[in-house]
Amino acid sequence: MRESRAMPVPDGLDGMRVDAGLARLLGLSRTVAASLADDGDVTVDGAAVGKSHKLRAGTWLDVTLPEPEQPLRVEPTPVEDLQVLYHDSDIIVVDKPPGVAAHPSQGWTGPTVVGALAAAGFRISTSGAAERQGIVSRLDVGTSGVMVLAASEHAYTMLKRAFKERNVDKVYHAVVQGHLDPPVGTVDAPIGRHPGSDWRFAVTSRGKESVTHYETIEMFAAASLLDIDLETGRTHQIRVHFSALHHPCVGDPTYGADPKLAARLGLDRQWLHARSLSFAHPADGRRVEFTAPYPADLQHALDVLRES
Repeated sequence: MRESRAMPVPDGLDGMRVDAGLARLLGLSRTVAASLADDGDVTVDGAAVGKSHKLRAGTWLDVTLPEPEQPLRVEPTPVEDLQVLYHDSDIIVVDKPPGVAAHPSQGWTGPTVVGALAAAGFRISTSGAAERQGIVSRLDVGTSGVMVLAASEHAYTMLKRAFKERNVDKVYHAVVQGHLDPPVGTVDAPIGRHPGSDWRFAVTSRGKESVTHYETIEMFAAASLLDIDLETGRTHQIRVHFSALHHPCVGDPTYGADPKLAARLGLDRQWLHARSLSFAHPADGRRVEFTAPYPADLQHALDVLRES
């Protein structure tokens, strides 16, 4: 039996689209909210409305919620290219290959870091949601490089706090289109959900604080290799910030990259690599740093750029 919610539209949602209003009011994604409206599961004053209908304060909103999602399970699945760079009783540091998600999520059927570690017999902290146990930070599916997981409950608490308080140094390397002017700088621009897409992000005045420091390492005819230090850790932060500067990551058509350049370089994902992580070890506070080399596809693209 599907659950229903009925309530007057609050003043804060006056003039907002149905899909955006439901997302804010009920914690649904805009995609799910739009689907409910398309299926006739949203009514205002007794009449079914579409996803773009503008809500009015005080009108009566009735929503039939979707069936609750089944809990996600971690399936132990070996990932041949995933390298464990370091492990002890508190932390596991991996070099994540592209095409691997950090943890299971709705709609993802591919391999995951937690599934690979489970298959290899590693113990991971039981803190966090069942499918995200041990996860203290994530990398996009298409991004390779260094990632740390908590093996103990103490480490989970300490690392989550370190990431939240920005005590973790996160260095990425990216190849972006064109040349940055100035070649060294900071992008300080808030990031939030893209107003027209539930799965993309954008620089928006209502977004969360997002700060990216960059320095040009090497310039090519059509692109630049950057060293990037993230002060914050928003979803797609690097991809969004450099797209906003009209210098998207090479191989990232989602954020405006030239597909012809990607094809010339043999890339089928964004040129973005988590180069290193540095943080205080949760057991004794000593500073530790881990670095991952470029994978073969990113190195090949660099070689082609250097030869051009």
